[in-house]
Amino acid sequence: MDGIEYRYMMGEYILYYKGKIFGGIYDDRFLIKPVKSAIDFMPNAKYEIPYKNGKEMLLIDDVDDKERLAKLIKIMYDELPARKLKKKK
Repeated sequence: MDGIEYRYMMGEYILYYKGKIFGGIYDDRFLIKPVKSAIDFMPNAKYEIPYKNGKEMLLIDDVDDKERLAKLIKIMYDELPARKLKKKK
């Protein structure tokens, strides 16, 4: 799927779609942000914490259905927060 990028950060992978963070790979688990459209798309998804003191995210347990994942990421996009730019010192 075009527009997907990742960054390795502190032992985990942060996932971006068109510059917005939508989820990540945490301890071999694919987790996404629990925005309303994702919750509606997967009403029975489990919530898991990605790391100590982290906010709950939705677990994607079927990573083989590429079409379903692409649809999910696209419908989430408008609800995802814009990327925060670092201030120059």
